[in-house]
Amino acid sequence: MPEFTARFATAAEIAQWDSLVTANPNGGNLLQSEAFAAVKKNYGWDTQFIAFEGPSYTSYNLVLQKSFPILGKLWYLIKGPDAADVAQIPAMLDALRAFVKRAKLNVFAAKIEPDIVSSEAAHAVLLGAGLVKVPDLQPNDNTALLDISPEPNELLRKLHSRGRNAVRRALREEVEVVRMEPTEETMRTMYDLMVGTITAKSNSQARDFDYYKQFWTEFCKRGQGRFYFVFEDGVASVGAFVINYGSKATYKDGGSLQKRNQYGDSHLVQWVAINDMKELGAQQYDFCGTPPSDRLKDPTHPHHGLGLFKTSFSKTVTDFVGCYDLVLSPMRYKLWSMAGERVFRQLYTRRTGKQFY
Repeated sequence: MPEFTARFATAAEIAQWDSLVTANPNGGNLLQSEAFAAVKKNYGWDTQFIAFEGPSYTSYNLVLQKSFPILGKLWYLIKGPDAADVAQIPAMLDALRAFVKRAKLNVFAAKIEPDIVSSEAAHAVLLGAGLVKVPDLQPNDNTALLDISPEPNELLRKLHSRGRNAVRRALREEVEVVRMEPTEETMRTMYDLMVGTITAKSNSQARDFDYYKQFWTEFCKRGQGRFYFVFEDGVASVGAFVINYGSKATYKDGGSLQKRNQYGDSHLVQWVAINDMKELGAQQYDFCGTPPSDRLKDPTHPHHGLGLFKTSFSKTVTDFVGCYDLVLSPMRYKLWSMAGERVFRQLYTRRTGKQFY
């Protein structure tokens, strides 16, 4: 297998970060973006920018970093490393080990979660590299993906019949989808719809409004985020925030009133957003989070309803390999896994009222 080296990105590379990330083998991920890095800096994380150099490509990856007494630093290669093939990840991790040791960075462990489709073979490669499987952190480690490269009429025909029929009925009944400017009022409206949906449909808890406000603002000011709404009697009934990042578009946030009259409104919001994303050059649309494929029909899963809605477009669920830990200091990692992570997460949440990850 090819060899890799790891290093910090240069100032010139960081200055064009999004262009480099979206040129990665898998097209990068919005959670590796400049905008997301700016958000996490205000929510308990330092940021590092890492380049893995191989013989045929260089992969650019965002690293989120936290420091802890006694233990040292934890690195989180969110949605990375971005590799052309799972077989290349062990070589990337060898390069990371060598870099951390050479530069004396005091990192005791690194979490990785590459966008590699889950399979027995893929997990065997990762476990064979000495990685430790840990609980997944991101909602789109199981997700519905839609190829949006076909022209609109063909794409509509290829949707699951539930989604296609809902879109067509909403179009017949002249449901209107409105694109809104990223004002404070727009964001408050979006947040209220989200919180109402989360409360009604899952056991999850939304982050605070200020987090979402900064998140949405960072992507919108870079021309990467858009708000979409449907209104009934002057009141927002459906809302969505969609991100275009390279060749990928993502339905990042959404919400709706539980009682509304316009059939197919939420489907039409997605359909309008999908076509806008196509015009911006996206080839794939990520609905950002479903139950795992083997629990898609399980009504007890907290995301059951969301999964049914999202697969009314894409028909199937894609499962990624999820989160693994690369152990760099066995003794300190043992302290972390036995009690450290749980204690530090509790302390951080009590002190700030915010989510640790």
